[in-house]
Amino acid sequence: KALDILQDIVDAMAEEGCPYRGAMYGQFMLTVDGPKIIEINARFGDPETEVVLPLMESDIYDVFSAAADGKPIPQVRWKDAAVLGTVLASKGYPLSYSKGYVIDGLDTVDTKVYHMGTAIRDGKTVTSGGRVLMVVSSGKDLSEARMKVYDEISKIKCDNLFYRKDIAHCAFDK
Repeated sequence: KALDILQDIVDAMAEEGCPYRGAMYGQFMLTVDGPKIIEINARFGDPETEVVLPLMESDIYDVFSAAADGKPIPQVRWKDAAVLGTVLASKGYPLSYSKGYVIDGLDTVDTKVYHMGTAIRDGKTVTSGGRVLMVVSSGKDLSEARMKVYDEISKIKCDNLFYRKDIAHCAFDK
């Protein structure tokens, strides 16, 4: 199980005299042999966390405060829903890309939009990075969340953004 892998890492760190206090999350790939860890992060600015944290019903401050103080973590409550996020990136990303393209329609979007590479120029939102926005929607299952996120993305207008249209295309709930 994924949680067992993370617990093994925390236990090994403690055995080596470097006990871990804080929050961490792992990125896993499901294989025929079970979950395999790709990487571990202890920060929450990645797209992977931006689709997990909206599911948390518990007060995140209480969880993080207990972790930082070395106290027992309170029981974390999660919403029974699916969340899907799609990154809008500058054309040319991850190699070279241009900046400064105006982004219109953000005021019409009815879901979470994380600004990852934007700036304000002359009162307008413009691109200023490779990964520019992440649009996040929830639904009763991945299929519904996927439909919502692509519907909301269609409201965003920018000549220099692209996004993948295959996110969760084969992950529909069974």
